[in-house]
Amino acid sequence: MELSRSSIQGLVREIKEEMFSDIDPYTFVSPSAYDTAWLAMIPDPRDPTGRSMFKGCLDWVLNNQREDGFWGECDGHGRPTIESLPATLACVVALKKWNVGTREVQRGLAFVNENTEKLLGDHFPRWFAIVFPGMIDLAHEVGLQIALPMQLGLSMNIFGERQSILEREELVGEQFPPLLSYLEVLTPTDDKLIEESITKDLNLDGSLFQSPAATARAFMATGKRECLAYLQSLVQRCPNGVPPTYPMNEDLIQLCLVHQLQRLGLADHFAQEIDHILTHIHRNYQNQESGRGSRTASATQLHKDSLAFRLLRMHGYTISPWSFCWFLNEKKFQDHLEKNYEFFSSVMLNVHRATDLMLPGEYELEEARSFSRKLLEKSISIRNGDWSSLKRMIEHELSVPWITRLDHLEHRIWIEDKDMNALWVGKTSFHRLSSFQNEKLKKLATADYEFRQSIYRIELEELTRWFKKWGLVDLGFAREKTIYCYFAIAASNSLPYDSVVRMMVAKSAILITIADDFFDSHGSLHDLNTLISAIQRWDGKNLYGHCKTIFDVLDDLVKEIAAKQLLSQGSDITNHLQHIWHETFNSWLVEAKWSRNHYVPSMEEYLTTGMTSVGAHTMVLPTSCLLTPSLSNHKLHPNKYETLTKLLMLTTRLLNDSQGYQREEEQGKLNIVLLYLKENPEADIKDSIAYVKGILERKKKELLQHALIDGFSDLPKQCKHLHLSCLKVFGMFYHSSNRFDSEDTEMLKDIQQAIYSPINVGKTSKHESHNQTFLANIKTWI
Repeated sequence: MELSRSSIQGLVREIKEEMFSDIDPYTFVSPSAYDTAWLAMIPDPRDPTGRSMFKGCLDWVLNNQREDGFWGECDGHGRPTIESLPATLACVVALKKWNVGTREVQRGLAFVNENTEKLLGDHFPRWFAIVFPGMIDLAHEVGLQIALPMQLGLSMNIFGERQSILEREELVGEQFPPLLSYLEVLTPTDDKLIEESITKDLNLDGSLFQSPAATARAFMATGKRECLAYLQSLVQRCPNGVPPTYPMNEDLIQLCLVHQLQRLGLADHFAQEIDHILTHIHRNYQNQESGRGSRTASATQLHKDSLAFRLLRMHGYTISPWSFCWFLNEKKFQDHLEKNYEFFSSVMLNVHRATDLMLPGEYELEEARSFSRKLLEKSISIRNGDWSSLKRMIEHELSVPWITRLDHLEHRIWIEDKDMNALWVGKTSFHRLSSFQNEKLKKLATADYEFRQSIYRIELEELTRWFKKWGLVDLGFAREKTIYCYFAIAASNSLPYDSVVRMMVAKSAILITIADDFFDSHGSLHDLNTLISAIQRWDGKNLYGHCKTIFDVLDDLVKEIAAKQLLSQGSDITNHLQHIWHETFNSWLVEAKWSRNHYVPSMEEYLTTGMTSVGAHTMVLPTSCLLTPSLSNHKLHPNKYETLTKLLMLTTRLLNDSQGYQREEEQGKLNIVLLYLKENPEADIKDSIAYVKGILERKKKELLQHALIDGFSDLPKQCKHLHLSCLKVFGMFYHSSNRFDSEDTEMLKDIQQAIYSPINVGKTSKHESHNQTFLANIKTWI
């Protein structure tokens, strides 16, 4: 059910009060039922009659069984995961040990017996092979009967794999997490565990690998004061259920929260809160670089550092790649990552994502990207149902470059992902966003997404009426790309609900497509020169036919943008807008004369004109005047274009040419790919495309530098982001094929997902009606 704008704003205020009012960061992470149950099992040595030392943990177990009979955190859609199986067994063992919760024990056992095969599938990870059989053995020891209805072969495989691991691995060897970190499910006969083995690897804080469960078992086995002090400190800090790791990195928790808000499309609602967190994080990294901080080579540290790098750089902060590329100088740690690549796949995913934001000369990022990609490709080659959601994310990351993804659709992927509440991987489970915050954020994200869709549908209908009103539908020669143009701007940038920019950019893009087609193939040179003269004078009195239609639409669009700018900013930019459009039309005339006179320009001559004729700046600069803060008027003059604007003009031209050369060759036109072949007769088409893409990669890095990093451009931040969105739109259209000029099935699906299909498809007849409207009109729109 779509919420109103006021309801969404009310939910935002509610979340701000609950999540950003000096709240303990530990409350953002769900308690671990598995670890809490292990603390509940510890007997109180001061009570000979027998009771739990940590009664609060036992009470938590009693009071936190799920409706379906299991314990443990759910995935993003409220469903139990494979993690719930050992968690439920640990809880029923704890209750049975103290002879409480008979009904809860029976419901828990029923859940395990009925759901193990369904949750497990055909494959299981290393941690599950160690923990699950160990918990079954422990359940048997306390007198619980487990009758798993699994296939005999699968059951034998799990127990056989556990035995193989115990025989093959050292207690603390090359595998991660080390075998000793699962002490709670290892019996005294396993590798002859003795007190000296525990003492040797005990952390300074008294924990065993910062695992509450393993430390609880270590204390029960040895009675060490250090372990007890750790456990008491843990319960004091987390009285309502303990986390899967303690202590947790509080900066990492905050970064994960920012990451969640951004991935869900909610960043604009929490801009001040995000900026406050990132300013704090950035200050910590500055202290670290000046020698006032320390770093340990660990997977959690790398996860945090790579996530921080990406978020800080995306928000304009200056941060060195070495803030997370330090692992490239740690050969032993690299070997550790490679040997345990499957467990560290979520870490490598964050490393790879961080390298998306590579700037010129950052060769360490190229090395980090190559390293992480190699391990990610290896990890997805292994069939393992437990991490299916993570694997989909990895496949998406590797197959769809970040620069080609549209934000609105990325938000949908994250909202719909079943593990959208997973923060980072732990020993036996993900650290997950707590149910309370997760439900609120998911509700807000869904409402925000569907409210945007309702706006997009209304605007698209208005745009279609505008297209018909001006007779553009009857021209006959032009590509009809109304829905493509609107979809591109709506899905690429999370502009405010009531932003006029979407419509102005879409109208500009439609007009550019039509006018470009007119100059390419339909208008005579006489018509083209007549139209250019009219635009130069800005007087269409003597025009007729298609020339008059194009001029009238252009004149109306310029007046509309200028009027909105005058109303909001108090300045008249009419002359500036007329000039930039004249510049663009004139570039089309130059190219038309080249084509019809069979003139072959040099590559430099071609790019000088082609950077203008692609029209990217014609869409971005005029509409940037409608943003707040507004673009300065003088930035609209060709001699005043910022470097960022020039880079956008160049990169979009190269993207267009790298996939549009076949169409243009058929039309008798030249582009940079074809010109390279003419100037280099020994080269083939692959050489030419590689040459163009090489330039493109270098220029994209420069563009990112000017768009993201403060101090490289004087343009307002929103204007810089609009430039970046434009690049991503061209990347989406022209990355691997010419999607703009094709009836791409995947493109149609993307459009439907962005504008019509609700987050949960088919939940109301109204949404089904929207889908039917889309399908009924698709042939007309394309």
